[in-house]
Amino acid sequence: MLTRLKSLAASLRHAFSRSASRGLDAAPTAARSLRRALPPLLVVTVVTALGYGVVTHPPVQAVPHGQAALRTNPFSGGTSEFRAGSFVRIPGLHEVRLFPLRDQSYRPAGIAKATGPSPLQSVEGLSLGLDMTVRWSVDTTRLPELRARLPDDIEADVIAPAVQAVVYKQIAKRTVREIFSSQRAEIAAALEAELRTRLAPDGIVLKGVQIGSVDLPPDYRRGMDRLLSDSLASERMRYTLEISEKQVRQTELQAAADKVRRETAAEAAGREQIIAAKAQEEAMRHVLPFKQKLIEQRALEAQADSAARVKQAEGQAQARRIEIDAEAAARQKLADAEAYRVVQVGKAQAVQMAAEGALLTRHPLLVQKAMADKLSDKVQVIIAPPGSGGFIGSALLAGVAPAPRAADAEQE
Repeated sequence: MLTRLKSLAASLRHAFSRSASRGLDAAPTAARSLRRALPPLLVVTVVTALGYGVVTHPPVQAVPHGQAALRTNPFSGGTSEFRAGSFVRIPGLHEVRLFPLRDQSYRPAGIAKATGPSPLQSVEGLSLGLDMTVRWSVDTTRLPELRARLPDDIEADVIAPAVQAVVYKQIAKRTVREIFSSQRAEIAAALEAELRTRLAPDGIVLKGVQIGSVDLPPDYRRGMDRLLSDSLASERMRYTLEISEKQVRQTELQAAADKVRRETAAEAAGREQIIAAKAQEEAMRHVLPFKQKLIEQRALEAQADSAARVKQAEGQAQARRIEIDAEAAARQKLADAEAYRVVQVGKAQAVQMAAEGALLTRHPLLVQKAMADKLSDKVQVIIAPPGSGGFIGSALLAGVAPAPRAADAEQE
């Protein structure tokens, strides 16, 4: 459509230039032609202007996703709110302003570094940087009121000044150690409370404040790291001591529990012994008469056994005496028999010796023969001097007197 309007305007300009170039002689004719062409030309011009305005400023506008649109009529003062879809906006008659419905995040860049353009100052006067994020949103129940109150750039004209005013004041009250380690949560809570109070009149709802890393100068960071290391070592030692104390307490409790357990066990064992003693005493009342009878029975049995043993011993003694008398008689008989045998043997030997004596008297050489028989296993050859007429063993019996002759013996 815009292309058609442009071509129509070009043709009109061409026709007007052609008619103007015809010269002054044709002026009356041109004036009459111009009067005839002027009304259509005005109509075309108006239509062209309207078309161009519709193209460049469309009367229908869509609401972006996540935003709310306020359409205001400056002549009547009426305001309409749109959160989805499209609405009619007439240029020159309606004013439209968009407000975000989602949560927004603001991160101040000037205070993030200790060497940045606007670092924070601690109570000691040390420059430091703070990485902080502020989450905020617009109070959607007050959009018609906020349309005229809030500036177009809410973040730059409302959020940033409030954050700087609150952050610089709160950080200037704290030491670097508190900001860096010990009171970071308390600082975030104080910043959030003060920012919420400051932004509430402007229709800004504070959702939260998060504090990230703290940027310190290198020299101070090294000292702070050493200090934190010492503090952590001290905390670790404290925890170690607490654990040791708890272990000692646990040991004491365990010992006390063991003592109570042993005492309970001892009491139970004592009660058991008492019960057992009572039961034994009760049993002994019935057992003692039985044992008394048993003792009497054993005494009677011992007496009977003793009498039986006496009788048995007397019988054995009498039997032994009988055996001894029999053995003595037997030995006497054996002795008498031996004496009789000796007497008889002596008599027999005397008779034999008398016979042998008589035989030797008649035959004296039998002695030499007997001598030779006894020495036969020791002497192989016996040489006797010839013609000695005596005993052949007289030479062997040195210094022994020769035996008397038989005749001499008989004479004696």
